[in-house]
Amino acid sequence: MHFNCCNSIRVTGGHWVTYEKPYYMGYQYILGQGEYPDYHCWMGFNNCIRSCQMFPPYRGSYRMRIYNRPDMMGHMMEFMDDCPNVFDRFRYRDIFSCNIMEGYWIFYEHPNYRGRQYFLRPGEYRACGDWGCHNPMVGSFRRMRMGL
Repeated sequence: MHFNCCNSIRVTGGHWVTYEKPYYMGYQYILGQGEYPDYHCWMGFNNCIRSCQMFPPYRGSYRMRIYNRPDMMGHMMEFMDDCPNVFDRFRYRDIFSCNIMEGYWIFYEHPNYRGRQYFLRPGEYRACGDWGCHNPMVGSFRRMRMGL
């Protein structure tokens, strides 16, 4: 069951990942506590929300490795903090694979946390399609944490 459209959302606790399509597919929107009066406020491409899942606040440490080639090959860099501009820090525009060792992370299509969002939980992502992306370009990323 789903609505034809979603005109507003209020998140009263935790973090939610909402999806444009059923079964956790399509565009992803990561929402922290707060009010979202329309889909532009959650950086939505449209007003369709067909599935969602909640993730409780994470209080541990954060650590991940990104790679400029599939299968965790090529140039690698480890991160434990947010990165508003991947190219400035990594010197590559494309991230083809990554290993999320600790914490939950959000990849953004463009620098400064803009554009399409991709939620990554701990695990190995051997190709960008593993996190739902068809284009390996990641402009920024940050830790999914309280006060997002």
